[in-house]
Amino acid sequence: MALNNTPKVAIVIDWLTNMGGAENTVLALHEAFPDAPIYTSVYTPETMPAFKAIDIHTTYLQNLPKPFRKLHKFFPILRTHAFAKLDLNEFDIIISCSSAESKQVRKTRKDQIHICYCFTPIRYYWSHYDEYKNDPGFGKLNWLIRLAMPFIVPPQKKADYKAAQEVDLFIAISTEVQQRIRKFYNKPSTIIYPPVDVARFEPSRERGQYYVALGRQVPYKRIDLAVAAATKLNLPLKVFGNGSEHARLIEMAGPTVDFYSDRFADASDKNVTDALNSAKGYIFPAEEDFGIVQVEALAAGAPVIAYGKGGALDIVQDGESGVLFPKQDVESVVAAIKRASEIDFLPGTLRRKAKRFDKSLFITKMRKIVSDQTRH
Repeated sequence: MALNNTPKVAIVIDWLTNMGGAENTVLALHEAFPDAPIYTSVYTPETMPAFKAIDIHTTYLQNLPKPFRKLHKFFPILRTHAFAKLDLNEFDIIISCSSAESKQVRKTRKDQIHICYCFTPIRYYWSHYDEYKNDPGFGKLNWLIRLAMPFIVPPQKKADYKAAQEVDLFIAISTEVQQRIRKFYNKPSTIIYPPVDVARFEPSRERGQYYVALGRQVPYKRIDLAVAAATKLNLPLKVFGNGSEHARLIEMAGPTVDFYSDRFADASDKNVTDALNSAKGYIFPAEEDFGIVQVEALAAGAPVIAYGKGGALDIVQDGESGVLFPKQDVESVVAAIKRASEIDFLPGTLRRKAKRFDKSLFITKMRKIVSDQTRH
């Protein structure tokens, strides 16, 4: 271990190709450990300007021709191999941020410690195999993925389980993920919620009459339920984002539903931030591992109307910070919106509830974890 209780830390993430919750978590980790380099399978600097000044190292997959690099999600076997080949011998603490293969990194010294900040055990191997096989998300190539999955997944599951047994400490992003780590890896874990930039939001006391739904418009996000419910109730709904479901959502939407596509896919966009700051409520019909946007909505003073499974159970207190509905169907969402409209949610109270997920707490807790591991 490094002298003076200042261990050398390396951060590892599955890939760096698009901004999202995982990538923002890694940026917060880099704030906690500014001297730590970041290792990843493939990196596209042109889509990741926030990482421009950070020391990024890639695997040999970065040397693939650019068209193949863009298809990196096709190559879980290669990623498994590439992460295992990384030489991290100089580091005392390895923090892998993983929803895929980054936990395959190997310790080469007995005194090294591998901490896995786990977004989820790999969904398409473990918790959601049947859903992914039904709709792998590769468009015209879905048929090929369906054929390949029964051959690829079993040996990959074995490799993933084996890598999990080498992890010294698992950190889960939610109660749901903690339960999956126990179920699929037979390992205990500590929960540290992902970082949220609460200060970016300024909730308006005077709320608009519209609701917001946002995210990638793909089947499992169930944005269709928000659109159908708003159409049925004749309520104003602002839908941000794009994806394979976009055309279908427009077709089914009534006149009170407005779409904002292209750039506006997440709450980092100013238009989305402004919309949440004055929204009457935020509709979240998906089952997610955590669901950062729910916290962002609370930070903006908007109550959350959410499907009562997954990460929502860690974020939304039914009747206090929003309303949870029991089924992913239109009737349940309609009933939840009606119930929410009868509750007097105070924007300031909702914002205070969001503060327990603030980025500063994440940084403090992660530094303490590393400090505690160093002393052992």
